[in-house]
Amino acid sequence: MGFFDGLWRGRETDFDSGNAATNAIELTKRHSQVSLTKQGAATGHLRINLAWRMRTSDLGGSQRESLLRHPFKALKPPEVLGHSQSMVNVDLDLGCLYELADGTKGVVQPLGGFLGDTNEAPYVKLSGDDRFGSASGETMYVNLDHKDAIKRLLVFVYIYDQTPAFDRTHAIVTLYPSNGPRIEIHLDERHPQARSCAVVMIENVKGELVVRREVRFVYGFQGELDRLYGWGLQWGRGYKAKAER
Repeated sequence: MGFFDGLWRGRETDFDSGNAATNAIELTKRHSQVSLTKQGAATGHLRINLAWRMRTSDLGGSQRESLLRHPFKALKPPEVLGHSQSMVNVDLDLGCLYELADGTKGVVQPLGGFLGDTNEAPYVKLSGDDRFGSASGETMYVNLDHKDAIKRLLVFVYIYDQTPAFDRTHAIVTLYPSNGPRIEIHLDERHPQARSCAVVMIENVKGELVVRREVRFVYGFQGELDRLYGWGLQWGRGYKAKAER
């Protein structure tokens, strides 16, 4: 068994048991879902966080030489930088399409001020709207004590100012259950013209709450995500209040 074979098999083990070093599960194309119910994490408040930073430039010559001298650097996450002045207006937003067990459907998102509620339907609430990519990012809460009332939740990210920027940002959506390791979904794929991304589906499957990675980039906005997943809502043009620092 080669060295890199061992590394890959180690990642599989990390997914099954949770990475002891980081206490995290990363959902990937190969390992795309996890059961909150089986982990004993299907109660309490599920916190969902969106954070992003700007990417560095593509790997340069000096960086290649550095990797040749220090190959273990290749195993580290890609380096990212904070916003430059020219990129300060990149505005990624966190949203959620919801469908309840009684057939009620809708959206929770900053656009239009649909911020939701955790104590009443839809049992999903958006806390704040980060316009500038701060370290805390944007956060949404799902009250899983009402999981029987929830059929499915599609968590998505979109770019409000219509400027395609997913190829210039390193975004991560992290789920923090009430129990067990956090769940990470990285939006690392390069889709220069995409304006929205369906990130993760949380679905009640015969009483079992399953989290499934989607990471499907689209060139339109919420209406296109709606059509892709068959929500059937009516969409119109929306605006957000002017941001103030």
